[in-house]
Amino acid sequence: MTHLLHVDSSPRGERSHSRRLTREYVEAWKQAHPGAVVTYRDVGRNPVPHVDEPWIAAAYAPMEQRTAHQQEAMRISDQLTDEFLAADLYVFGIPMYNFSVPSTFKAYIDQIVRVGRTFAFEPEDDASPYKPLILGKKMVIITARGGSGFGPGEPNAQMNHQDPYLRVVFGFIGITDITFVHVEKDEFGGTGLAQSIAHARTQVARLVGG
Repeated sequence: MTHLLHVDSSPRGERSHSRRLTREYVEAWKQAHPGAVVTYRDVGRNPVPHVDEPWIAAAYAPMEQRTAHQQEAMRISDQLTDEFLAADLYVFGIPMYNFSVPSTFKAYIDQIVRVGRTFAFEPEDDASPYKPLILGKKMVIITARGGSGFGPGEPNAQMNHQDPYLRVVFGFIGITDITFVHVEKDEFGGTGLAQSIAHARTQVARLVGG
């Protein structure tokens, strides 16, 4: 049975373009896959904790040696990582904040990119000590941006630290089949924004149908 993990990271409600489009994607996907499992997490309105010193100490301690305090420090991370590992398909809504991702989504990433869970560390292999553990899965990332022109060869490409970062960090744990859908020109509104939303909706429909 296919399992989809849906994560939103915008703090906005109905005004959020990324939320609206991830919802449209998931609703259409559920109709095309009756009986499939969908897990939802909202890190925009219900942020997860940032990594702190107790977390680091617990994460690098052997599981059987963790104290009760360390187990509690990892409780949320374990839950998030278990959710992530259980899914076959990921649909993430991520607005662009200051040319990258919101801090809430960065905190989420830091909770699930974990040695021994989503990647392995083999220091004896000098050539490639880091081994991805999440293989054969797909990801759809829907972004919303105030400006435009962030694609390769476009005027603001050098300021785009969103797509490259997400490709690198999820590729690090083994997810390389990533499709981006962008809504742009939110700060400009008008025809440009309407056209961008319409184009994104067409992409979403095509992705679900494919």
